[in-house]
Amino acid sequence: MTTLYCARWMAPISSSVVEHGAVAVEGARIAGAGPRDQILARFPAARLVDLGDAILLPGLINAHSHLELTVMRGFLEEEEHDFFAWLLKLTFARLALTSEDLRTSATLGALEAARAGVTCVADASDSAKESMAALREVGLRGIVYQESFGPDAKLATENVKKLKDKVGALRDCETELVRAGVSPHSPYTVSGPQLELISEFALQEHLPVMIHAAESQAEHLLIQEGRGAFADALRLRGIEWRTPGSSSIQHLARHGALETKPLLAHCITVDDADIATIKEKQAGIAHCPKSNAKLGHGHAPFEKFLEQGVKVGVGSDSVASNNICDLLEETRFATLMARALGKISRRELVTAEAALFSATLGGAQALGIDKETGSITEGLQADLTAVRLDGAHQQPVRDPIAALVFCSSASDVRLTLVAGKEIYRDGQITTVEEEAVRTRIDKIKTRMPG
Repeated sequence: MTTLYCARWMAPISSSVVEHGAVAVEGARIAGAGPRDQILARFPAARLVDLGDAILLPGLINAHSHLELTVMRGFLEEEEHDFFAWLLKLTFARLALTSEDLRTSATLGALEAARAGVTCVADASDSAKESMAALREVGLRGIVYQESFGPDAKLATENVKKLKDKVGALRDCETELVRAGVSPHSPYTVSGPQLELISEFALQEHLPVMIHAAESQAEHLLIQEGRGAFADALRLRGIEWRTPGSSSIQHLARHGALETKPLLAHCITVDDADIATIKEKQAGIAHCPKSNAKLGHGHAPFEKFLEQGVKVGVGSDSVASNNICDLLEETRFATLMARALGKISRRELVTAEAALFSATLGGAQALGIDKETGSITEGLQADLTAVRLDGAHQQPVRDPIAALVFCSSASDVRLTLVAGKEIYRDGQITTVEEEAVRTRIDKIKTRMPG
C-alpha cells in the first residue's frame, strides 16, 4: 500500500522547498515527492497522512554519537576542565557496566535520537554488538564502528587480531539498516603500525571507518611536540611513543588511514593544509560543536569546511559531553558558532540552508550513504522527519528553513520514519516500551562508581 505524507512545507534538500508538499511512500522507499495536488493525482488510492502546519524533510543524520554512554549523562561534569581526567573516569566507569547495561544505555540513546527526528546514526562503540542490537530494536538506520585501542606499537598485531574477531561477530548482526564499521579510536590512542593494519583490513573488507581526529589541545601537543598530559601518561605506562611532529591529519595520512575515506570526528585543530588533505582524500567530517565547546576544546572551522566543499555532517557526540541529542539544536549551535567565531564577512555567513544540508544530505555524504538516504528523492529510502512549525515560538513563519533551524528543537518533532516504518509519532515511540528502558537505566545509574 502507498502512504502519502503531506505537510504545509516539504524540504527535499536536493531541491527547493515546496509549499503544500507530499511524499509518497511504498514499502521502504520513496515512490514520489512534490506538490500535494500532483502527488495525489499520481497516487489516488493512497492512504493519506496530513501533518498540517509542519515541514517534511529527510531524516536527520547524527554523524557522531556514542549511544552506549547515554547512562553517563551528567556523570562527568566535575572533570570537564581536565580532558585526561574526564577520559580516565569515563573509562573506569564503563568497565563497571555489564553488556546488558551497555545495551540498555544504547537503547535509551537510540530512543532519544528517534524522538529528535534522527533516522541514522554514526555510532562509535567499544561494545558495538550491544549498540547494533539497540539500533535494531528501536528501528534506526546506522553504522556502528567497533573501536580499537592500542598506543603501544609492539601490540599492534595482537590488537588488530582482536578487532578482526569482533568484526567477524558483528557481521552476523548486520541488517539492511544497521552496518558494522571499524574505528581506530584516535591518533593518541592507536599507534602508527596499528593504524596501518586497521586501514589495510578496512580496505580489504570494504568496512567504513571512523576516527576521532584533531580533537583537543592535549592531542595536538602529543602528536606535534611529544609533550602534555597524554605524553606523560604514556611514559608512566612504559610505552615508547615516537612523536610524529606533524598535525594529526598529516599523521593519519602518513599511515594510510585517509586512504579509507574515513569519517573524522571533531577536526578542531586543523589548518588550511589539513582541510585540503581531507578534501583530497575524500574523507568526511563529523562536526560536533556543542561537545567541543562544553569540554573547552575550541571551535572547529565549520565555515571553512563548507567553503572548501568538504563533506561535513553534524554530530551530537555522546551525552556524556553534550548532555542532549538534539540535532536541530546542534545545527543551530553550529550555525551561530560559525557566525560568531568565523573570520567571515556578513555576505559569507553560514546560512540556515547550508547548516540543514549538513544535518541531512551532508551527513549522508560524509558517511558514504547518500545513494541510500539524506534527501527526499524518488527511489531513495523513505527516511523522513516531520517537524511542527505552528508553535508560538515559531510564529510568524516567513521562511520555513529559517524557522526550522533557528526556532525549532527536538520537542517539535512529530514524526520519525525509517525505511518506510513509523518509529515515532506524536510523542510515542512505536517499537520499544520506553518506560521499561527508563526504569532499567535508573537501576544502572545507582551502581555506577564515583
